[in-house]
Amino acid sequence: VYSWDIVVHRTDDKLFFDKRGDSFDLLTVNETAHEPPVEDKDSINSVLQLGREATLINQNFSQQVLCRDGRVFQLPEANPFAREGEEVANVGYRYRKWMLGNVALVARCGLDAVLEPPETSSGKPGGENYVFVCALNEFDSKVSGLDWRRSLDSSRGAVLATEVKNNSNKLARWTSQAILSGADYLKLGFVSRTPQRDNHNTNYHHQLLSVQSYRPRELAQQINLNMHNAWGILREVIMACLKQPPGKYLLLKDPNKALLRLYEIPSADGPYVAPATAATASSGEEDDAAAATAASS
Repeated sequence: VYSWDIVVHRTDDKLFFDKRGDSFDLLTVNETAHEPPVEDKDSINSVLQLGREATLINQNFSQQVLCRDGRVFQLPEANPFAREGEEVANVGYRYRKWMLGNVALVARCGLDAVLEPPETSSGKPGGENYVFVCALNEFDSKVSGLDWRRSLDSSRGAVLATEVKNNSNKLARWTSQAILSGADYLKLGFVSRTPQRDNHNTNYHHQLLSVQSYRPRELAQQINLNMHNAWGILREVIMACLKQPPGKYLLLKDPNKALLRLYEIPSADGPYVAPATAATASSGEEDDAAAATAASS
């Protein structure tokens, strides 16, 4: 529903897709709900405040679920964002490659944890299972109509169905990320604001109510995420960009329509250039174009 944009660099026969600033770092809350959050910046339930709250919850949750006994799993590639002598959050990155017809796509994918299965489990070579960690947050039970503290144990399916309706884009994004990274499990936390004595909720204190494990592809079926359609959309975006001459472009999600617009960004000494092309895309599945690097073979 909300607009977003991606910077595209065309160099020879290669494309580089990258985010602009922190446009993809801030999570959305109830973006696809019948009554989305208000724009009042002074309210703790505004779009911006809820986005910041959800982002901080996910950052903290992904670190709190890790073991603190000193064991560290090292991936083949080091953290590209870690500077020498600097302590960064525990997260791993994998570089993966796919072939989309005659186009080779390489993407850096993130993983949050490694799960050690029992000795009787076959697992992966070495016994590790990769895990993608994320969390949904309840900010007002009156909005969803379900009180998580009362409903999670008895009606977990209804809670998830409501979240799929209100946050379909976010859940599709997380599920796609887990599938692309090759995660064996997606750990989904359910976090709620801590009730205050004066019945006035704040967005600073939270409680973890439950954690549920899913197989990413099984969750994709539950939320009706069609990965074949997502790959098709991504390929069309790539082919549209490859038709353009070398330069820098901006891929923009139209704020009012299920439409992607491609604009050429003029150089400092060049003239303004009108929109290069536009392509339609299915709602909720455009995010597969984010943070990927594509190159024609």
